Amino acid sequence: MSRIYFSDFFEITPNIVEEYGAFDISLINDLPLFIDPFLLFNSNNPIYQELHHRFINYMCFLKDVSVSGDISTSLMKEWFTFHEVKQTWLDLSKEENKGRGLGLDFATALK
Repeated sequence: MSRIYFSDFFEITPNIVEEYGAFDISLINDLPLFIDPFLLFNSNNPIYQELHHRFINYMCFLKDVSVSGDISTSLMKEWFTFHEVKQTWLDLSKEENKGRGLGLDFATALK
């Protein structure tokens, strides 16, 4: 059996991790975590509110280019995919820090 998760390395059952209220993170691969940018509007911080406003503007841009006609694959990759920056590694992955991000399948569905 390969060791992947926190519970594997520390030899505890995943149920114990869950009962504790924690996430049984992978210590080998990228974490499938997601920070919802739509929730930025809840912040009282004006910088976060401005980021939310910019995010909504970008979503409107994507809608406008979607209804305007065909979009090349290169523009789909550029505009509609959302890559993670390597700095989000959190020092928890053994193999790499590329991140999963949202690729062409997501881009096609979003368009």
